[in-house]
Amino acid sequence: KLQFLYFIVLLINMVQRVAFQRRHKFKTGGNGSKFVICHIPGGKLHCQRIKKKVKGPHTPRFLGHKRLAGTHALREGGRHGSYRAPKRHKTVSRAYGGVLTGGQVRERVIRAFLIEEQKIVKKVLRRK
Repeated sequence: KLQFLYFIVLLINMVQRVAFQRRHKFKTGGNGSKFVICHIPGGKLHCQRIKKKVKGPHTPRFLGHKRLAGTHALREGGRHGSYRAPKRHKTVSRAYGGVLTGGQVRERVIRAFLIEEQKIVKKVLRRK
């Protein structure tokens, strides 16, 4: 029985309430944080900020919303923001480089070529 009481006392001492260090107290997607035992006097729990995960550039929603290969996932603004990063991190060196994937560009080129070929065939058939 004493051992059980000792265990309960330990649990009560271990659980501490830690307030969020930022503006709002709710654990939303943009207000994430993790609790870390920091090296402060008493080894108290301290709330550390977690930044939101960066998804990186994607194709438009109506084209499948696929991740663009070859581009870096960068946060807007700040020290490591997209406006400070070099151009080679934000685009790929081809037509529609930072907007469409390679497969989508290939599909567009083939479609345009086939449409032009179809127009030529129609002209030839009209002449005959």
